[in-house]
Amino acid sequence: MKITHIGGPTTLIEIGGVRLLTDPTFDEPGRRYSFGLGTSSVKTAGPAVPAKSLGPVDAVLLTHDHHSDNLDDAGRALLPSAPVVLTTVSGARRLGGNAVGLAPWRTATVGDVEVTATPARHGPPLSRALVGEAIGFALRPPGATSVIWISGDTVLFSGVRQVASRFTVDTAVLHLGSVQFGLTGPLRYTMTGRDAARLVTLIRPRRVVPVHYEGWSHFHEGRPEIEAAFTPGTLTWLTPGEPTTV
Repeated sequence: MKITHIGGPTTLIEIGGVRLLTDPTFDEPGRRYSFGLGTSSVKTAGPAVPAKSLGPVDAVLLTHDHHSDNLDDAGRALLPSAPVVLTTVSGARRLGGNAVGLAPWRTATVGDVEVTATPARHGPPLSRALVGEAIGFALRPPGATSVIWISGDTVLFSGVRQVASRFTVDTAVLHLGSVQFGLTGPLRYTMTGRDAARLVTLIRPRRVVPVHYEGWSHFHEGRPEIEAAFTPGTLTWLTPGEPTTV
């Protein structure tokens, strides 16, 4: 597998003969985006690879469509150029066109790669009605006994723990950053480094790749805080814009 971190949650994954783009965000930095209910965030870093330099992709894997740090205006503009957009069931209804909704544990194929949606909860208990639906993705290339797992924006809860009982995870791409907003105080909307470390002891992946911990003002943990939660050498840090074979 080759993975290129473009910025935030956005990666280009090349595996099993297909090119998969996750959560496309290609707007330039500096703008404040509303996330609803009085919450907002400023984008502080732009994409390491411009959208026009991506080349063709075989599918977009969209963990959720209703927050601009996972799908901004420029990212939304490129969706029609992909053969298919795999996303949440509610997101597919909103997007229409080439969007296909997957409930957790449902599977689709892109070329010869099997793509299974995994549970995600983008906030504290009972928050789904307010924060909306999100999913992750498990990718199984042809002939493989293990998967590449993309957590999506999620807190640590029973749904993500179930990944350990259903899959052997080779590489875990974890959305971190400990998202918080002043309006909602200590409530978190993505995992902390400590949450991720606890999850990794259960899932036991060969490799852990952090993403979505930088580039926005609503993140409360960056690389130093994430590293401090793990044994040295556990994490694989990607240099934005540089394709990395893992």
